[in-house]
Amino acid sequence: MKIEYLGHSSFKLTESTGTSVVCDPYGAEVGYEMPEVSADAVTISHHHYDHDASVKIKGKPVILDTECSYDLPGVDISAIKSFHDNVRGKARGENVIFKFRMDGIDVCHLGDLGEACSAELIDLILPVNVLLIPVGGNYTIDAEMAKEYVDRIMPDIVIPMHYRSKGCKIDIEKVDEFLDLFDKENVTESEESSLEVMRSDLGGDTRVIVLRRR
Repeated sequence: MKIEYLGHSSFKLTESTGTSVVCDPYGAEVGYEMPEVSADAVTISHHHYDHDASVKIKGKPVILDTECSYDLPGVDISAIKSFHDNVRGKARGENVIFKFRMDGIDVCHLGDLGEACSAELIDLILPVNVLLIPVGGNYTIDAEMAKEYVDRIMPDIVIPMHYRSKGCKIDIEKVDEFLDLFDKENVTESEESSLEVMRSDLGGDTRVIVLRRR
């Protein structure tokens, strides 16, 4: 399968036969433009401008924005309700975590998760091979809480998202604070915007891979 980082919290996931899903497409208010892509499905973790710009995705994708189970050719999608804050949604509402199984690999996109790590939520999320996790704080979990999620979930690969990069106008932190919590030999800052993942790539220590925005 292929994982392509489109910026902010948006990724395009493509299964080996071509079925594709875009997660959390964003509007230009983020500070930079969403790349032009097509997809068979779009998942939306919550309806804020930096996560729900589905009109930008070409084709005729199905839109998934609630708890659900949905099957595409070669791709199983499931969704888990969570909270955008640590007061059970009273500050910023709910957040939907999406899980994808494609090519025998379990990918989890945490959306704008804001709640503290709990055994109940971890049980719902597992198993995870590739974890797409917000790390910028303020509107989501911060670097330290993200590290706690990683330690509890123990994925093979972690790809950080929702952090301040060049051009970003949102008041969130850079990725550096999160990366500093890991051994340097387990962190890769890639020059590429995409990553090919196969079952044979999995196993061993958790690896953190920072993808360059497309």
